[in-house]
This record gives sequence, structure tokens and C-alpha cells, in this order.
Amino acid sequence: MSQLNPIDRRRWLQSTGLGLCGMSMSGWLPAFAQKLANDPKRSRHCIVLWMGGGPSQTDTFDMKPNHENGGEFKEISTNVPGIRFSEHLPQLAKQADQLAIIRSLSTKEGDHSRGSHLMRTGHPPMGLEQYPSIGAALAKQLVLPSATLPPYVSIAPSLGIDQAAFGPGFLGPKFAPLIVGGTRIGTPAVAPETEGFAELKVESLSPPGKVTSSQMASRLELWKSMENHFLAQHPGETTNAHRSVYDSALRMTQGDAAGAFNLSEEADEVREAYGKGTFGQGCLLARRLVERGVPFVEVSLTTSSNANFGWDTHSNNFESVAALSAELDAGWATLMTDLRDRGLLDSTTIIWMGEFGRTPQINGQAGRDHFPRAWSCVLAGGGIAGGQVYGRTSADGMDIEEDQTSVTEVLATICAAMGVPPDTQNISNIGRPIAIVDDEPIKQLLA
Repeated sequence: MSQLNPIDRRRWLQSTGLGLCGMSMSGWLPAFAQKLANDPKRSRHCIVLWMGGGPSQTDTFDMKPNHENGGEFKEISTNVPGIRFSEHLPQLAKQADQLAIIRSLSTKEGDHSRGSHLMRTGHPPMGLEQYPSIGAALAKQLVLPSATLPPYVSIAPSLGIDQAAFGPGFLGPKFAPLIVGGTRIGTPAVAPETEGFAELKVESLSPPGKVTSSQMASRLELWKSMENHFLAQHPGETTNAHRSVYDSALRMTQGDAAGAFNLSEEADEVREAYGKGTFGQGCLLARRLVERGVPFVEVSLTTSSNANFGWDTHSNNFESVAALSAELDAGWATLMTDLRDRGLLDSTTIIWMGEFGRTPQINGQAGRDHFPRAWSCVLAGGGIAGGQVYGRTSADGMDIEEDQTSVTEVLATICAAMGVPPDTQNISNIGRPIAIVDDEPIKQLLA
């Protein structure tokens, strides 16, 4: 896997992805719907719960209790007759009527980097095209011109995954994600001795400590003067785009939008319900961002205080997955409850996925290895018909017996659930029109 350098957020604010101005929402909505799309009360959102490392479907949503591949975990009933989950997901089991479980996802990419790129862009990493992540593509379609927050926020991604899998591709830095609380592989989300809440911060939302407001104003005035001179000497699309990005970043730092990242405004009991770790606090932050109109947020669960390598459980699978499932269950279930109580679940589409699944067979180290042939992902929330299972694997979990599903079908279903036609086109870095997703959604999963 290639190494993603830690992001200097001050440089990011100055030169990449907060620009929201000058974009058009035409081309995918008819004229009568465009007015509705500009109404924040009608805006749509997507939250991706990204399970970096490859979660075990056999120990979460597609259990095999009557087979030797089933492993140590028991299955439990849910609030939908006939649908059963892992015993370590009890809160989600009470909300199964909101979930659509796809048990028949199949790909050919068993490498972390390549699998992440495929799942997040719909394309394997090859050729000259720089494909955008689904987050960047949907953010471009759904962002409101008046927005002061970035349209795409990535919370706690692993900094050991290929950068292109998370990036804006040919859509450009305007739609790059704002990274909050990125981690490195092997770094626990919360140190075992830490009893407080995990911290999720965005640097450079305020001036350095010794810089006064008047000094900051003077610096900005000087910057504007220099920028105007430069733009006059170097007119063009690139320099104008840079100015738009920088102006949008300033609006964020100078307004009330930065308060979205202040989780201390939430009551301790609310924060505890989500879970004290990075994933739980990330889910809470996702809710706060959706409340403020951010169209696309992703929260990664790639490390745990008891599972240093996240879902990449080549050894010690069951202890690790139990710990990860506890964090997942608290954060995800509380997020859906919170969104529903605030009237936001119907306009927020949620997807749980990783880069591949894990082998049904248990290896000699009590682990499970990479397995892209037959695995699971889950959809929920707005636009999704919950309370169902789509697809079926064999009794041993090794093969798909019904409704084999591709990555592009899953991504097209997400687009359709959010009201964005999957065939919406953008112009690539080599001048080709490229659809967001070149496939049809799974109609059975759409509400």
C-alpha cells in the first residue's frame, strides 16, 4: 500500500478543498426540482461507514452457525423475522427494519489498496483517468452554493491507504475531503489507559495563539492585495479556482460553521451513547455535520483499542471482531436513532462497507484472510427499503448462490437513493465524459 502523507490542514485550507462557489447543479435535476434542491430542508446526505481492512461477513451480517466455518460467535434474532445478526451487534439488531443487507457482493480485488480504490470509485486503479471517490462525486452534485462547510468530510481515515481511493480525482481539489483525525495503521483509536473521549480536531480554524484579530485582519488585507495583483498578471481558470477555494476556506474559519466540530457542546451522556472511541465520536460528528447541511461524510473504523490492525484479522479474528463490533454497534445504532429523532434519517443514506470480505475458513492463527469472492455490505436510511436481505451465499459461505452483486450496482443504488442519476457525467482529466457510475441501481433495495 502506498503511504498517504499526513495532511497539513492549514495548507489544505489554503490550497485545496473547501471551494463551493461557482458550481452548477444543472444537468442532473430538472428545472422544477432545482429550487427544491436549494432548500436546506430538502437537501440529501450520505454517510459512509468505512471498515478499513476488510470486515468479516461471516462474523457480522452473514453468519453460518451450522457450519464449521461459522466460528465462535452466536447469532441473534433481529426485529425482522428471519434476519439474524452476530450476537455482538445487539443494538443494530433492534433496527434491522431500517437495514438492507447485501450478502452477495463479489469483486476480484483482494489487495487493500486496489480493493479500496475499486469500492470507493467504482474503478480499479489503472489507466490515465484519475477517478474521483464516490464521496467527491456526490458532494459535487449535492453541495449548496451557500454552504460554508466543505461538501465532503472524511473522519479518521487510515493514512496507510492509497490516497487516490479517497481523493477527488479529475474533479479537482475543490472536492477533496476535509480530513479530520486521520490515523495510522496499528494506532489505537483510544489508548487503553485513556478514559476520556477521543479528540477529533480540524487544525487552523482559528489564528495562531499570539495573533490578534486586528493582526489577522491586516494579514488578510495584505494577502488580498497580493492576490489581486497576481490574478491581474495571471488570469485564467486555475488562478480563479484557487481564489474561490481560499475565499470559501476563509468563510468557514470566520463564521459559525467551525462550531460543528466542537463535540464538547454535546452532553456527556450523548457522547457516551455513541462510544468514547474515534469511531463513536466520529459518528456523532457526522450527525452534527449532516445537521449543518454537509452532503457527504464518511467515518472510518480501522483501528480499535483492542484490535490494533482493525478488520484485517489474519490472526486473533474473534477477539478483534468482538471489540470492533462493539464500537460499530454503539456508534452506528446511536447515529441512526439520533438522525431519526431529528427528522434527518429519511434524507440521509448510510452505507457500511470495506474493501473486501474475509475467508469463511478459519486459518491456523484463528484468523480469516482476504476474500473478495462473496461478502457483504449494508445500506440504510433515506431512499433505502430496509428490513430485507438481498442475495445469498452457500452454506459454507464460499460462493454466491443468488443475486450476485457488483460494486457498481451498489454505488449506483446509493446514487439513486439520494436522487442523483448514476449516469450523471463529468469531464475527466483527459477530456472524456465519465459517468459517476456506469451501471443500474438495484431497484429492490430502493424505497
